Amino acid sequence: MNVLRRALAVTLGLWVLFGLAYPLVITGVSGIVFPYQAAASPVVVNGRVVAAANVGQEFTAMDQFWGRPSATVSLTTGKPQPYNAENSAPSNLGPTNPVLIEHVRGRIAHLLATTPGLKRDQIPPDLVESSGSGLDPDISVQAALIQIPRVAKATGLTSARLRALVATATQGPDFGLFGKPVVNVVALNLALERALRKR
Repeated sequence: MNVLRRALAVTLGLWVLFGLAYPLVITGVSGIVFPYQAAASPVVVNGRVVAAANVGQEFTAMDQFWGRPSATVSLTTGKPQPYNAENSAPSNLGPTNPVLIEHVRGRIAHLLATTPGLKRDQIPPDLVESSGSGLDPDISVQAALIQIPRVAKATGLTSARLRALVATATQGPDFGLFGKPVVNVVALNLALERALRKR
């Protein structure tokens, strides 16, 4: 009986410590040290939250920059629902899977058909392959730059103006050391929207 009481006491103590106290402490500390990130990195426009800086959104219009493909699906229907933060996941399709190959070929064909002057060897992988989370908000600088002819044609903005917008949405390597510069697509399209309003 003593052994059972001790086992229950240890179980209850560990549950309180790691199930309640630890999450509360970590949540409190993160709210103090990293308040913006702890609040889900909100992007606010005119006093209204329109996005999260660390979660991508689906952009498909010709006058917008397109982000990385997303393989997330709806929890209720199982059908594709890009950038569904409730069901973050990759497609889990291997590189030789015919479904993945068909998807990639379709994305390449769409890019070639919609972007003036684009050549197949200019297309970076991040414009045709989804990320592991399905929520990646960033694309490579190259992926943004190759879209400029299409966006310029659709919006009437000059290529030079669009390159400047890409530069403003470009983030350097983490801590200045790790990874390559990337472009936040939400930030870029918001900057594009502001530029179009000011015309």
